[in-house]
Amino acid sequence: MRDEATLPCAGGREAGSVLAIPLAGWKAILVRTWQAIGEDNVSLIAGGATFFLILAVFPALTAFVALYGLVADVGTVDGHMGLLAGVMPQSGIDIVSGELKRLASQPQGQLGVGFAIGLGVALWSANAGVKALFSALNIAYNESEKRGFVRLTLTSFAFTIAGIFGAVALLAATVVVPAVLGYVGLGSAAATLISVLRWPILLLVLVVGIGLLFKYGASRRPPRWRWISWGTLATAVMWIAVSAAFSFYLAHFADYNATYGSLGAIIGFMMWLYVSLVILLAGAELNAEIEHQVATDTTVGPDRPMGKRRAVKADTLPQGEGC
Repeated sequence: MRDEATLPCAGGREAGSVLAIPLAGWKAILVRTWQAIGEDNVSLIAGGATFFLILAVFPALTAFVALYGLVADVGTVDGHMGLLAGVMPQSGIDIVSGELKRLASQPQGQLGVGFAIGLGVALWSANAGVKALFSALNIAYNESEKRGFVRLTLTSFAFTIAGIFGAVALLAATVVVPAVLGYVGLGSAAATLISVLRWPILLLVLVVGIGLLFKYGASRRPPRWRWISWGTLATAVMWIAVSAAFSFYLAHFADYNATYGSLGAIIGFMMWLYVSLVILLAGAELNAEIEHQVATDTTVGPDRPMGKRRAVKADTLPQGEGC
């Protein structure tokens, strides 16, 4: 546990918004965030969560293909993986594409069974990855899990299903949009439009998804959107930038196949997931310290005094020089 008597906290105690925190307050926030990343063992926690997410990927793909088959031809799903080029390593794209091809090649009857079972057994397996994220967020916010089994499971299932439905909707849109543009005589512009719009759309999807995780993932009273929006945006932008840089590094410098042989592709994919989770948890630590910096009630609902907000970071202030 950090000794907060030695940590800076000057500035921004009475700030009513993130933008009202002065420069001295931001310096204190960033110092504490950096220390929290090390002392909360973010790299270790991200490694554990990566393990559960790896186990969750293929059950999630099974459910995804079954759901996608309800709105489009499952044979086209693999062709949309190119939309992730640049932010996901090619090894990861190859792994996911291979599994999508295998699932899409199954007879429709088997896919129907996959739909029924996928929303049961497969989603239950994928759900473990979401629960691992919740546990990691609890650590970032200094919370213990207080939700009962039923509430926790329903919440994690909601995130799991929403994530899969969101992916289905996005990929289905890449089929619908070109068809609509072709109908109005702009078919030649479809590819260019999708190529250009994929980045702002990806950023928007990330901001919404990460924001929901930061708001409802930890076992605490949810924070207000205005207190997590800037940290969420910073996390999303950082993820895109680092993912692109890591994908470029794997494509041009690292040769995991030479080191790990046939496991090279899965190792590259696993490392990308790991880096992604480190960024996500670092963003959670940043948002936690932003809340910790101010005496203002950052939680939803009517304003409450400190100690009554059911959120450790919102109920306490850092103790250090200048406080």
